[in-house]
Amino acid sequence: MCASVYITDRPIGIIILPGLKMVKKKLDLSSIKDFKSTTTLANNDLNSTKLSMESMSSLEKIYDPYEHRVLQHPNTFSGALIHILKGSLGSGLLAVPRAFMNAGLVVGAIGTILIGIICTHTVHLLVAASQKVCRDTKTPSLGFAETAEAVFNNGPRGLRSWSKFAKLFVEVSLILTHFVGNAVYVVFISESITKLVAYYYEPASSWSQYVKLVLLLLLILFCQIRELKHLVPFSFIANLTMVIALGITAYYMVVEMGHVDPSERNLATNISGIPSFFSTIVFAMEGIGTIMPVENTMVQDKFIGCPGVLNSAMSMVVVFYTAVGFCGYYAYGDDTEATITQNLPSKEILAQVVQLCISLAIFFTFMLQYYVPIDITWRRLEPHVPKQRQQVAQVVLRTLTVTFIVGVAAAAGNHLGPLIDLLGAIFFSTLGLFIPSLLDIVVNWKDWGRWHWILVKDLLLLVFFLFGFVTGTYFAVLNFSKG
Repeated sequence: MCASVYITDRPIGIIILPGLKMVKKKLDLSSIKDFKSTTTLANNDLNSTKLSMESMSSLEKIYDPYEHRVLQHPNTFSGALIHILKGSLGSGLLAVPRAFMNAGLVVGAIGTILIGIICTHTVHLLVAASQKVCRDTKTPSLGFAETAEAVFNNGPRGLRSWSKFAKLFVEVSLILTHFVGNAVYVVFISESITKLVAYYYEPASSWSQYVKLVLLLLLILFCQIRELKHLVPFSFIANLTMVIALGITAYYMVVEMGHVDPSERNLATNISGIPSFFSTIVFAMEGIGTIMPVENTMVQDKFIGCPGVLNSAMSMVVVFYTAVGFCGYYAYGDDTEATITQNLPSKEILAQVVQLCISLAIFFTFMLQYYVPIDITWRRLEPHVPKQRQQVAQVVLRTLTVTFIVGVAAAAGNHLGPLIDLLGAIFFSTLGLFIPSLLDIVVNWKDWGRWHWILVKDLLLLVFFLFGFVTGTYFAVLNFSKG
């Protein structure tokens, strides 16, 4: 008689068992090791089987979030790159020359590069923390707020009860930051359009509020777009018009720079200008709220790393900001306005093209920035809305929130510079510096590295945030009162 020995349902040998009937039996490796038989299994077979099973066991423990994402509209490398560029290249870019005016040419250039590196690093911290908890919890993707909740929920026992608060804190911060940030966009567009029309019809210089009303109607219509994938064409248009506007603006700056005496420009200013510089650069550069929605729409692990979507996008952003800030301040000196386009001669056609292109670019950027807070708000409301009424509810919600944003813009008037400083100091620094640094401390609590270098590094980032938050807010409020 004989019996077939099976491992993982595959026969690997024949064992002769006198006096027994032929039976099929599944045995594990431990039972084979102690089994007595007149025929022994080859050591090579056993070793290869053990190795194969150990390898399979090891592979089962590795969870790749990207492999488990099922998306109807996944983003490609180029699509994600365009979104990140538009998230960071907004109206704040045009305010960078004013930041250089407050800091000086040398301090401004060094400071912009330094802040760019820090902002890129903190975004890396956020994405890395999200990917780590996704692997630990076997979750395909997590948003910004969900990442904060998961990090605290898997952190030290004493912090786990704070996980719900951490999620709520991030959600409220994102909503306020992007809603008020979009209000800045509305102020910027209305001022640009008003200046453009006023050249041909002087009474239009007081039509700012009417322009905002027209913008309200257009934004209500365009903000009904719900899929991030469908915003890619608009982001492309925004990038194209921004490039055209920057090209023409660069032409004017270069022409003006030829008439400048270098001794009339400051290489560094007094320390009182640094808070405004910090707030403006952080406001202009930070697009962290759009990072996780964009990263979650990718099905390939090409977001962080080298080259990666993030590093590629932020390298371009830092170059743009440094160049525009340096040249803008060098060209116009202490007469630099809140946005550099206001320094261009209104009577020339090329300058008018700049006003139109910039307005289009910011208009389409509005929709991308709007995606984040409305997505958070709708996910909170959706469970409480009957399924048959959800389409109508979405339309109503988007209409009301856009109306609120434009209302804030109308109340803000034309205080664009101080408003940018206030947003950068309070909201964008909280999202871009404070939260990622704190999450990195918690997610790595079991191993902060040799000499706790991760903890020390993150604490330094928190000190940097605190300095910018306090001083930036103080000087922004001071400038509001002066205006």
